[in-house]
Amino acid sequence: MERGDLIDDPTWRSNLTRLGDHDLSFDLMIFPNQLSDAGRLADAFGNQTFILNHCGSPIDRDPDGMAHWRKGLRALAERPNIVIKISDLVAYDHDWTLDSLGAVVHHCLDCFGPERSMFASDFPVAGLHASFDEIFDSFKTIVADFATDEQALLFEGNARRVYRMDAASDAK
Repeated sequence: MERGDLIDDPTWRSNLTRLGDHDLSFDLMIFPNQLSDAGRLADAFGNQTFILNHCGSPIDRDPDGMAHWRKGLRALAERPNIVIKISDLVAYDHDWTLDSLGAVVHHCLDCFGPERSMFASDFPVAGLHASFDEIFDSFKTIVADFATDEQALLFEGNARRVYRMDAASDAK
């Protein structure tokens, strides 16, 4: 059953507070029409880290749809407790080119900056439309002009920090 009000559900919100008790992040899988709802959620849970999956799902590829996504993403990026996962872009762009992926990636990076962005594959699902190497080679090409330290953040550093991968390794 589809629930459009889940972000405002009191029980759901109460359970979300438990993540903060354990310093855990929350991944948001939403669509462009939910970006403003995600902004309200981030405002209400200012100490919670949210990770926006798949760039906020730019599914409507016509000019109006992309303009709506761009505007919503820019507004959402004003919240410092949200980071963006640049992943599975080929799910929304089956006839992708380096230019079409680049336009989405660059908008994400313009909004969130390299400090709050990370690349991810979404494999094996993304394999329906591109190989792992095609996706990551595209990412490498798109940010080839970025500074080495910014590339390191995008390809590894931010994921390690946000998902606390070093802390998990230390706990073993």
